[in-house]
This record gives sequence, C-alpha cells and structure tokens, in this order.
Amino acid sequence: MSSQTFLAALTGSFSTPCADNPTVAMIEAAYRHHDMNARYINCDVKADGLADAVRGAVAMGWAGFNCSIPHKIAVLAHLDGLAESAAIIGAVNCVVIRDGKLTGENTDGKGFLESLSGVTDPNGKNFCLLGAGGAARAIAVELALAGARHLTIVNRDAARGKDIAGLINDKTAAEATFQPWTERFAIPRDADVLINATSVGLGDAEAMPDIDPDSLRHGMVVADVIPNPPRTALLRAAEAQGCTTLDGLGMLVNQGVISVRLWFGQDVDATVMARQLQDIFGVART
Repeated sequence: MSSQTFLAALTGSFSTPCADNPTVAMIEAAYRHHDMNARYINCDVKADGLADAVRGAVAMGWAGFNCSIPHKIAVLAHLDGLAESAAIIGAVNCVVIRDGKLTGENTDGKGFLESLSGVTDPNGKNFCLLGAGGAARAIAVELALAGARHLTIVNRDAARGKDIAGLINDKTAAEATFQPWTERFAIPRDADVLINATSVGLGDAEAMPDIDPDSLRHGMVVADVIPNPPRTALLRAAEAQGCTTLDGLGMLVNQGVISVRLWFGQDVDATVMARQLQDIFGVART
C-alpha cells in the first residue's frame, strides 16, 4: 500500500478585510519548500461570524489558525486556554487546536521584536507607540519585557490607551504614559523609536497616520507594522527626514515562523517566506 495521502493538514487566517493579507502566500511557500502536506486558507470572517468560524475549524480538524483585525481580543471568548504571554497581553493572533481544545498564543510582539533587533536594541530606549489595539498591546508588552525604558502610548480612545499604559506599569519594570492623539500629533522629542501599530496604511500607499512629519528627527527609528504595501507613506516621510525605517515584512515573516512551529513543531526557513513577500511586493531581495 502506498503511504500517499490526499488529506492535508489545514491552517488559515480569520480576519476582515483580508484580501490584502499576504500571509497565505508566505506560509504556503514554506509548506512547499519543506514538503509539508499542509494548506493555509485566507478567510474573510466578519465579527458576527467569528464563533461559527472557530467551531468550523474544530469540526474540520484544523491544526490551528491566525486571527487578525478585528478578532484578536474577541477570539478570547472562544478559547479553552491561553499561553503565558497571551494571558499577559490579553490578545491572541494565533490559535493552536489539539484534541479539540483551543489554546491562544500571541506572536505579534515577538515577531516585531525579532525584526526590530535588526536595527536597534530596545534596552533602555524610549518608544512612542501609535495605536492601542491588539498588535499595539502585544508590542508594548514585549518591548517592556525586553528592557525598554519608557513607552508613550498614543491613541484616540483614551480608555484603551490608558489600559495599555497601566498594564506596562503594573506588570513590567518599564514605565508608560498615555497621550491623547490630537490632530497632527507631534512625536515626543525624547522618543528613540516611533512605531505605527494602527491599520492606517494597510492596502493604501497614500494613507498616513495623523502626525506632524516635521517631528520626525534624523536618526530616529520609525517602524510600521503594515506589511502591504511595505513602503508606507509614514516610512517614506521618515526616510525624507533622515530616519532609520523598518517595514512590516520582517514582523510578518517572524510571526509566520512562530505560528508554523506552534502548529506543527517544525521550524521553517524564514528566508523562503521573506523572498515570497519580496516578490509579491516588488521589493529588491536582500
């Protein structure tokens, strides 16, 4: 009898909108490269369909799934348990399904931190973080645990921004303060690193977070979590001011590596994923 099987392990992503999310191409490139009998399905799941989507993944025997906007916090209600970091962060972007039980993990902050390490060491640095959603929360926690000195959380919804600042102050050795996001927000002069952790710019190369571009200083590191397009309006403005820039591709690649490891216990080649994204977005290969 042949050992060949026509039943692939299933993984995927639940988010909306999702047409601009290249994760499917990136992870399937890794599956092909490593001859893994697995598939990744990009699913447009509205907020009121999340519970059904999760039940469906369990019913179909999925190995796990990623979840993105707007499900990173809402998915908590549908899980059986949380990994330690996800419990601290209070948001999940990766779910592992084993024996019908769902465990929430968070790779947002870890993926970003790995990418950031290529341009600067977060230890002792001052950060300005735009946004207070699931990605912002995860990044803030990981930066604090990595030795960041101070984080300024900037958000229009004061309650959410103050919540992240409080979490950092209560659970880590770092300090954090909240600042309301006013029109053309000026980046604090003592900020070493600016991070856009909002969805502004996703799928729109001209969309720019409402900040004063003149407050971007030469030598500042400016990072954007947006992977598509990788060269966002914010990063172009930062380059014009002499900043060191970091796009969202590295964060996305590192998240994918961690997700596959969680689902299958296998490490995949990050360069294969990075090249796939570079080809998609027309970025020169490094």
